[in-house]
Amino acid sequence: MNAPVDVSFFHRDAKPLTSYKPYWAKRFGPAPFLPMSRAEMDQLGWDSCDIILVTGDAYVDHPSFGMAVIGRVLEAQGFRVGIIAQPDWQSAEAFKALGKPNLFWGVTAGNMDSMINRYTADRKIRSDDAYTPGDVAGKRPDRAAIVYCQRCREAYKDVPIVLGGIEGSLRRIAHYDYWSDKVRRSIVVDSKCDILLYGNAERALVEVAHRIAAREPVENITDVRGTSFFRRASEEGWFEVDSTTVDEPGEVEPHINPYMTTSEQAEAQGQSCSKEDAAKSGADSAAAACGSGANDAKSVASVQPIQFVPNLSLRSKSKLPPRERTVLRLPSYEEVKSDPILYAHANRVLHLETNPGNARALVQAHGEGTTARDVWMNPPPIPLTTAEMDWVFGLPYARSPHPAYADESGSHEGATKIPAWEMIRTSVNIMRGCFGGCTFCSITEHEGRIIQSRSEDSIIQELEEIRDKVKGFTGTISDLGGPTANMYRLGCKSPQIEAACRKPSCVFPGICQNLHTDHGPLIKIYRRARKLPGIKKILIGSGLRYDLAVKSPEYVKELVQHHVGGYLKIAPEHTEQGPLTKMMKPGIGSYDKFKQLFEKFSEEAGKKQFLIPYFIAAHPGTSDEDMMNLAIWLKKNGFRADQVQTFYPSPMATATAMYHSGRNTLTKVRRQMRDEAEERVDIVRGEKRRRLHKAFLRYHDPNNWPLLREALKAMGRADLIGNGKQHLIPTFQPLVDGSYQSARKKNSTSSKSGGGIGYTTNKDGKAVAVRRRSEDASLEPKGDVRFRSSQPQPGKLLTQHTGLPPRAGVGGKAKPGFKAAAGPAKSGGTRKPR
Repeated sequence: MNAPVDVSFFHRDAKPLTSYKPYWAKRFGPAPFLPMSRAEMDQLGWDSCDIILVTGDAYVDHPSFGMAVIGRVLEAQGFRVGIIAQPDWQSAEAFKALGKPNLFWGVTAGNMDSMINRYTADRKIRSDDAYTPGDVAGKRPDRAAIVYCQRCREAYKDVPIVLGGIEGSLRRIAHYDYWSDKVRRSIVVDSKCDILLYGNAERALVEVAHRIAAREPVENITDVRGTSFFRRASEEGWFEVDSTTVDEPGEVEPHINPYMTTSEQAEAQGQSCSKEDAAKSGADSAAAACGSGANDAKSVASVQPIQFVPNLSLRSKSKLPPRERTVLRLPSYEEVKSDPILYAHANRVLHLETNPGNARALVQAHGEGTTARDVWMNPPPIPLTTAEMDWVFGLPYARSPHPAYADESGSHEGATKIPAWEMIRTSVNIMRGCFGGCTFCSITEHEGRIIQSRSEDSIIQELEEIRDKVKGFTGTISDLGGPTANMYRLGCKSPQIEAACRKPSCVFPGICQNLHTDHGPLIKIYRRARKLPGIKKILIGSGLRYDLAVKSPEYVKELVQHHVGGYLKIAPEHTEQGPLTKMMKPGIGSYDKFKQLFEKFSEEAGKKQFLIPYFIAAHPGTSDEDMMNLAIWLKKNGFRADQVQTFYPSPMATATAMYHSGRNTLTKVRRQMRDEAEERVDIVRGEKRRRLHKAFLRYHDPNNWPLLREALKAMGRADLIGNGKQHLIPTFQPLVDGSYQSARKKNSTSSKSGGGIGYTTNKDGKAVAVRRRSEDASLEPKGDVRFRSSQPQPGKLLTQHTGLPPRAGVGGKAKPGFKAAAGPAKSGGTRKPR
């Protein structure tokens, strides 16, 4: 089957990026690096910058870094672009380093939301920052986009501020903020920017830049897709649809028959109300008493409530306002801040209006009275065509960090190495977007669900550039992918259906019948790339959508036999249906099908390769029993998680709305739930319960055993506590220090192990700590002694999970009781160490 044509309904009104008349400064030509200092500007012959970009990341001139892409796109349009990277935000002086921009500031917090970049899921400050030279933390402030905008305004108050980046995208409406545990205002309000560009903003940015350059006031630029801004009054010619409430008409009290006596009225409603009692207490009190009886739920058995239905005659296309001139009014910031149900409703409406083919504009009021202003959000941007994607990725990137970050030897490999650049320096991004719709992920909210793919020639050209230009290239490409490794050129079979679709996912609860799953174009790229001279190995490091992959066994074979470096990471995220439905992820059966193909093709190629599954703890909709069952599955299949992902409520994600409201926003949000089991979501709050869910994923860590024993007993599953292979955790408890040292970071284990500490019992039945003399002494337990060490044992915990083959030269026998953890290959996708 052929891939869908690139030009669809989305592009019929989109102006191509390369069709604009270049700005006059194009005569200066491209810069080797966009300047970060006045001295560099002087070398380029510039007296000033037309646009200055401020970013929370170090400047790496590579197409995987947002500021580099934006800077090169603007440069190609003829503008002189400077960059201020990771400035000192304590004052405005650092923001004056390049002088006053002629046109506008471009501001972003960086490739990550600054709060996610600085804090863990447990709200602890991180000790590193992969986007900073030397992996040093603390080079950007909390809520960096807001702080940078304030400093830009202080530096030159009359220069327009254009805000972008993922932090701006995910905070464009009132949003729940996990770190302060409250709903915050739109970032448009807090940053006081003039206009916000959300999503991949090349199309919007180029138009806004040329219009500002043409001296059009930024406050008049209100018709660009993918933008958000302030507006004090509704725009003339727009039709506003009120979506500020979730209430539905409930039961209506029946009209009272005026010809019936009080007693007869009560009797008709199944109540007792004697005339004698009424005479004593007075007519008013009797009527009140009977009125209260009428409200009793039992009294409406024979009453038929009035039903309100929409006037279907008004639903014809000729009677409805045009979608392109329709704006939906969301509940105001003040309403969603105080009412979690309204917040869930607003979030659901936002996610339903994300398809560029049919999305309507949104508006949300902030403030009350005379200070009230509307935050207006235009529909999402039109996706880039393949030709435009090729143009963006074909710009003259240096593919290196800025020379200012070089160490004493002029290299970027030493103390000033930028880990994020090191990770992607030999990778190639072949596409954008994701139609998976996973509720915990923000890719769809930022990049959209329409896949935007590069051409085969463009991808091959970048591979050749890496081979010829990247210093120290060894012949291995670390990744050939994108947000998802195998969505290249996948899409809807019908452009008409794609433009009209409002589903949040094309692959949940099953793969849509209108989605073509032909991996042929991707297979062709893999084969052509492998034939390039100087390319020895091409690995796939992006996340793999395995439910799509199993639809194309030929692709799985190509991937497994040529593009797996021993281990392949995939993310089933959970095994239980409850949390999986809240994640919009496929069932564990899809993982099993992929695993069978993976093992089959690995065996055919004569390779020993292993799947590394990743899981999430504490996701909304996950019960304690769900995590217990996942832990049982992990032990049965021989996996011991080294690092654990805990659910992180990122701004605007669907799962975050569930976390805040306790409601399932994948269904219609109601105040009176019709099906509590379907609409209410089990939320994992509090440090203790989140720790418990993490502990189930790391059931093998002795530090977690006391917590797990307590929980299993409370859950009535004490049968899982014991010293046999069928048990999840043992009854004994070694002395532990409360911490865990990751073997993956050490990347090796010692062939000799020191003494361990265990517990035995004395004649009085009390526990006594004893120390083993050597590893050999611990192999055969004596009496009631059971030894376990929190440190990895030889040949055991060498990578992400145990059950993988030991390193050459690392010996050691398996300890008693650990045989089940290694697991037979036929039951768990791993093999026993030899």
